[in-house]
Amino acid sequence: MGNIQICDKLILNLDGKKAWFFHGDVFDASVQHAKWIAKLGGWGYDLLILFNRFINYLLEKAGREKYSLSKKIKNSVKSAIKFIDNFEKTATDLAIDNKFDYVICGHIHQPGIKKILTDKGSCQYLNSGDWIENLTALEYNNENWVLYFYNNPKQVFIPEEVLIEEQTEGFENMVAAMKAFKTII
Repeated sequence: MGNIQICDKLILNLDGKKAWFFHGDVFDASVQHAKWIAKLGGWGYDLLILFNRFINYLLEKAGREKYSLSKKIKNSVKSAIKFIDNFEKTATDLAIDNKFDYVICGHIHQPGIKKILTDKGSCQYLNSGDWIENLTALEYNNENWVLYFYNNPKQVFIPEEVLIEEQTEGFENMVAAMKAFKTII
C-alpha cells in the first residue's frame, strides 16, 4: 500500500548496534499450531476487554479508579507468568545466538526493558506492552531506550539487569516449535 510495507520482522542498525523487531506471535505455539485456539483466545480477550470497559464505566461513575481485568488475570495466573518468562527467554536466547544487541517485540503485552546476560552473551529485551490496557510505548533516542506510560508521563521504565539461568522446564518444547522460525532469521 503505497510506501507502507508489512513485514513479520525488521532488522535495523541503531548507532552501530543490531536491533531485531518483531511482533512475537511466532513464539506462541498456540498461534502457530492450533489456530482455532488462538482465535478462541482472541475472541475471549476481546470479550474481556469489552466487559472491562463496562466495569470501568461503572467505576468511573462511582468515582473510583479504573481497573484492568486482563492485566490482573495475566499477573495472577501462574501459567501466564511462566509463559511470559519462557517467551522472554526464547526471544533473548535467539537474539544472543544471532548477535543482536536489542530484541524488540510486543505480543505478550507485558511492557518492560531488561538487560539479559547469559553464558553466551547479552542483549537488551524490550517489550512495548500495548496501547489498550497498559498504555505504553517505546522510544529510541540518543542511543537510549525509554518506555513511556501514558497514565503517568513522568514515569519511565528503568532497565533491569537479569541473569538468565540454564533452560527452564518447558523451554525445550518452545524451542522445538520455533526451529523453523530460527532458520529464516
